[in-house]
Amino acid sequence: MRIDKFLKLARIIKRRSVAKQITDQGRVLINAKPAKSSSQVGVGDELTIKFGNKTLTVRVRQVLQTTKKADASSMYEVVSEEYQRDYQKEADELL
Repeated sequence: MRIDKFLKLARIIKRRSVAKQITDQGRVLINAKPAKSSSQVGVGDELTIKFGNKTLTVRVRQVLQTTKKADASSMYEVVSEEYQRDYQKEADELL
């Protein structure tokens, strides 16, 4: 399955056009290698997605052609979720 379609079906990114754009910008890695929107994803692959302040790493558990909202989270497991800057922690320190 294409990476942009997987990101949309797994509901990691809401729109496929946005998933395609982010992938083509080089902000998505498959097994630590840069991906294009047409790159194929399979079970066991590790995806690293760089959002603005957040880097999300997930492992593909299953590839489904269609999903319901309740089943979308079963397509992947979160390996790590890192923030470049923790705004909540900084706000707590100021108080």
